[in-house]
Amino acid sequence: MTDSASPTPVAVIGCGRMGRLHARVYSEMPRAKLVGVFDVHRDKAAEVARDYRCEPVTDLDALLPRIRAVTIAVPTQFHREIAEPFLARGIACLIEKPLAANTEQCRAIVETAQEHRAVLQVGHVERFNPVIRALSRLDIQPRFIEATRISPMTFRSIDVGVVLDMMIHDIDIVLKLAGSPVERVEATGVSVIGEVEDICNTRVTFANGCVANLTGSRLSLKTERRLRIFSAEAYVSIDYQKKRGILVRRTGNLDAIRTAVKKVREGQLLDPTQMNFGHLIKVEEMAIEDVEPLRAEQEAFLDAATGAASPVVTGEDGLRAVELAERIVAAVGPTTL
Repeated sequence: MTDSASPTPVAVIGCGRMGRLHARVYSEMPRAKLVGVFDVHRDKAAEVARDYRCEPVTDLDALLPRIRAVTIAVPTQFHREIAEPFLARGIACLIEKPLAANTEQCRAIVETAQEHRAVLQVGHVERFNPVIRALSRLDIQPRFIEATRISPMTFRSIDVGVVLDMMIHDIDIVLKLAGSPVERVEATGVSVIGEVEDICNTRVTFANGCVANLTGSRLSLKTERRLRIFSAEAYVSIDYQKKRGILVRRTGNLDAIRTAVKKVREGQLLDPTQMNFGHLIKVEEMAIEDVEPLRAEQEAFLDAATGAASPVVTGEDGLRAVELAERIVAAVGPTTL
C-alpha cells in the first residue's frame, strides 16, 4: 500500500486523445506524481511529456519498478499485451474501455489481476458523469431503459463497430442499472463505411423483467447522448452532454393526475383539451455536483490503488460489458450493404 501522505507515482501508456487527457489530469492532481508517458510514436510521447512536465518513457520494463499505478490508453487490441506485465508486478491498472477486444482477452486480464492481487479498474468514464452519480443516489428499480448515443463520424476507432466504440458506454450503465442477468438479446445494424456496424439498435431483456432499448450511430448529423429510465417509482431523463437530469416522482404527482382524470370522467370539465398535463406534474431538477468525470474517475482509481476503496468499475464489470457487446454484434449478424 502506498503511503497516503505521499503522491502516488503513476504513468500513462498511450498518448492519443484519451492518453493525453489522462496525463493532463494526473499532472493537476496533488496526490499523483506523473512519472512518465509512453507511446510507440516517440514524438507523441515527447510532446505530451513536455506539456505535462514528465519523462517520455522509451523502456516499459524499466518503468515497472518506478510506479504504483498506470493508465493504459493504447488501442484496444493491445490492452492485454500491455497490461499483463504491470498486473503481474502488482501495479494498479486503469484500462480504458472496452477492457479488451473480446471476452477471451478480458478474462485473461481479469485472471492475471486476481492471481497477482493487483487492482484493476476499467475506464467506463460515464459512470463518473455527474448525472450518473446523481442517479446512483436515487432508489430506482428500472422497468424500461432507453439509451441513445449518436454523433457524426469522428474517424477514431473505426477498426471496431459502433457497439464496441460507442454503445459500450451505455451497455455498462444499463448492466449496472438493471442489476440482473441478461436473458435475451435482439439487434439490428447497418454497415456503411466498412465491414463492421456503424448503426445499431438493440433490445436487451433481463431476467428480472427489465427491458433496455439501446441505439448507437456514428453516422448521425447531430450529437445526442441521452438516457431515460421508467420505473414504478419515477421517470428520469438524463442528458449526458448538458450534465442535466430531470426527475418526475410517482409520489406527489399521482393524486393530482387521478383527480384530473376523475373530473374528466364525471364531466366536471367542459373542455378536457384545455387541461395541461405539464402543469399537473412536478418536475424536479436533479442535484448535480459538476465535477470533471475523468478527474472523478482518476480520484476513484487512486483510492483503489492505495487501498482506500474498491474499484468503482471492476474488471468483472468490464468483462460483462464486452460479453454483452459480443452478443449484440452476433445478434446483428451480417451488416454489409
